[in-house]
Amino acid sequence: MVICAVCGNETELGSGTCRFCGASQSQETKRNGPLHKTVNLKRGRPFVSAAIKKLEGEVQAAKIERVRVLTIVHGYGSSGKGGAIKNECRKCLDYLCSIGEIKEFIPGEEFSRKSGRVKSLLRRFPGLSVNRNLDRHNPGVTLVVML
Repeated sequence: MVICAVCGNETELGSGTCRFCGASQSQETKRNGPLHKTVNLKRGRPFVSAAIKKLEGEVQAAKIERVRVLTIVHGYGSSGKGGAIKNECRKCLDYLCSIGEIKEFIPGEEFSRKSGRVKSLLRRFPGLSVNRNLDRHNPGVTLVVML
């Protein structure tokens, strides 16, 4: 198994492309941990408290695994005005940022090549330029930049 440098998921050694994001793969593993990992908080339709607990656990795991960027899939909610998991997730990320646990977070609706913060992020991590959420203005995801 190798770790995809784009999405951070494990893929078969020698497959040539990641089965999750379709990015080309080299034959070597990343020694410093994956660049990017996707976490789905809405899978199984959890209560808000369970989703936030999972978010906090995934941020801590990302620190241990040396993940540089997390994509948090929290969904937008079925009401059409934003879901409770999304709102609480972003409040939690704001708190984690304020206490120095994470560097910053970028809401999916702001994840655009036109944004100065995103341009800076893409300069640091060029592999994110093929992220499927880039320029889609997706309010159901949030990118977390780790320290």
